[in-house]
Amino acid sequence: MFKHRSNKKELLDGDHIPGKDLFLNLKELDTINNLLGGYNITFSALEEIIEPGKAYTLVDIGCGGGDTLKRINTWALKKNCALKLIGIDIKEVCIQYSKQNNAGKGIDFICDDYRNSFQHIKHIDILHACLFTHHLTEEQLIELLKFAITNKSVLVINDLERNPIAYYSIKWLTSLFSKSYLVKNDAPLSVLRGFKKAEWLHVLKKAGAAHYSVKNKWAFRHQVIVYGNG
Repeated sequence: MFKHRSNKKELLDGDHIPGKDLFLNLKELDTINNLLGGYNITFSALEEIIEPGKAYTLVDIGCGGGDTLKRINTWALKKNCALKLIGIDIKEVCIQYSKQNNAGKGIDFICDDYRNSFQHIKHIDILHACLFTHHLTEEQLIELLKFAITNKSVLVINDLERNPIAYYSIKWLTSLFSKSYLVKNDAPLSVLRGFKKAEWLHVLKKAGAAHYSVKNKWAFRHQVIVYGNG
């Protein structure tokens, strides 16, 4: 079952998830991401991209509960980086949670499809997607890559490697410690919807990307940077 990506939809991709269930899911995902070092992949990518003394607008697509932006904001303050942070998500309940979760931090949130980003934001230097791309079909992923390239934004992707060790580890950990039925179902399924490095190279080529990097990262993640601005 690890040879090809699963096309089974996660529960999180469904509509009408009760708010309390969704919020517990978002809290647990933040804990998992933090404990397994997932946010460090984003930070190392930003260190490659950001030049000292320059200001950047970063948009986190599929921002969920806004925890990634909260972590990026803390990192940017420590590094003295000038980052204007914006989250965009198609689910209104996620945006409501994100606003509460990041109250007073100067982070803006928009409820819309990421493809409408430039209707709200004039210029985007960095498009960031953490644990978002595995929700997409190959066609949708190619569309995202072309979107970044066409709009001359740097696209940073932080997502899962499809790996049996990752699958059975997260299945075991969530069965023991998670209180969320969404996490118990979706966490191992997310791994099955993840990617092999060769698959990333394949879709990047199909999207016409010319300047990019694809790196394996701990724990069972990929860091993909697509330089849409050349």
